[in-house]
Amino acid sequence: MARPRTATSRSLKGLIELVATIAIAIVLALLIQAFIVKPYRIPSGSMEPTLGINQRILANRLINHPSIGDIVVFHPPTGAEQGTGMCGNSNEGSGHPQPCGVPTPHQSSTTFIKRVVAGPGDRISIRGGHVYRDGVREKDSYIAQCGGVPDCNFPQSIVIPPGDYFMMGDNRGQSDDSRFWGPVPNSWIIGVAFFTYWPPDRIGFL
Repeated sequence: MARPRTATSRSLKGLIELVATIAIAIVLALLIQAFIVKPYRIPSGSMEPTLGINQRILANRLINHPSIGDIVVFHPPTGAEQGTGMCGNSNEGSGHPQPCGVPTPHQSSTTFIKRVVAGPGDRISIRGGHVYRDGVREKDSYIAQCGGVPDCNFPQSIVIPPGDYFMMGDNRGQSDDSRFWGPVPNSWIIGVAFFTYWPPDRIGFL
């Protein structure tokens, strides 16, 4: 005949079950953040008006081949984090008629958030802050106008290398992007932003 469980043993079993449930929940949350969905904060105004400073977004880490128009989280080339406009080709980028077509060879540990405006094999030029992809101007009603600064114009075209993506901020006059430090290899892309959850008045899908 089995002896009845005491209140202490029942309490101990309940505590063990609670701890196990919490531990499993934490492990699942860490796995989801590491491999599926991860939150990010917008650090600057380079994506205005689409995304404001300190706005929070979620990125889908399962998508590593973005489409034109996607907003992506990625590691830029080394030197981009310093805002120096470092290009892998000294004859392209800031101060030249062509946008940067060659990144420096290594990725930075910094995280950037920009929009994909061109993909592998696309021929692009930039006029008045507008991207002309294979001779056709992008549909860019979402951007802040670039203005008349020199960085708005790179009239000589480049071809995006295989496996690379050209990134630009929506705030074309105030964005440090691929114009200056080149396309981003697919392997440096972390994920595609799909949802904004903060501030509350801007909650929704991107």
